[in-house]
Amino acid sequence: MTTVDAAPLSAIYDLSRLSEGGTDLTITATAAQRSELAKWAGISSVGAFEAKVALRRQSATRFTYDATLSVDLVQACVVTLEPVPSHLKLEMSRELHLIKFPAKAQIAADELAPAADEGPEEIRDSHYDLAGPLLEEFSLAIDPYPRAPGVAFECPQEIEPPENPFAVLKQLKGDV
Repeated sequence: MTTVDAAPLSAIYDLSRLSEGGTDLTITATAAQRSELAKWAGISSVGAFEAKVALRRQSATRFTYDATLSVDLVQACVVTLEPVPSHLKLEMSRELHLIKFPAKAQIAADELAPAADEGPEEIRDSHYDLAGPLLEEFSLAIDPYPRAPGVAFECPQEIEPPENPFAVLKQLKGDV
């Protein structure tokens, strides 16, 4: 059984209170949250994490989520382990569709069909975590193999093939 670490950042918003005109919000991570973000993402540090989120109501159960995320981060170079600073500016857009279930119905998470990539994101509660999409896009945008400028990996020129383990066993058998 695996456990899921809690998200390092959360910003719950009640979509049922969203007016027809919508709202614009700013989500800024505190120093403690940035430290947790770095641990969560497996990187050296997060210097800034700020998002501008625009929520709009399309109908009683449909909403649009548009966000611009700006992140300053530092990773370790995969070759030299030197710090590699970088800046991410991400724009994302999602359609949210509130699916209401009867109060007495008990539906397991694995019984829900996965949402199509092109369709709206189906949500079961009007209390929506605005930081969720930000964390998803952030984790996907991190360079998995950061390199310091001008650094290239050089493979050693002469690599001797490893000794055949069966030849070693044969030598041991001959001594017995």
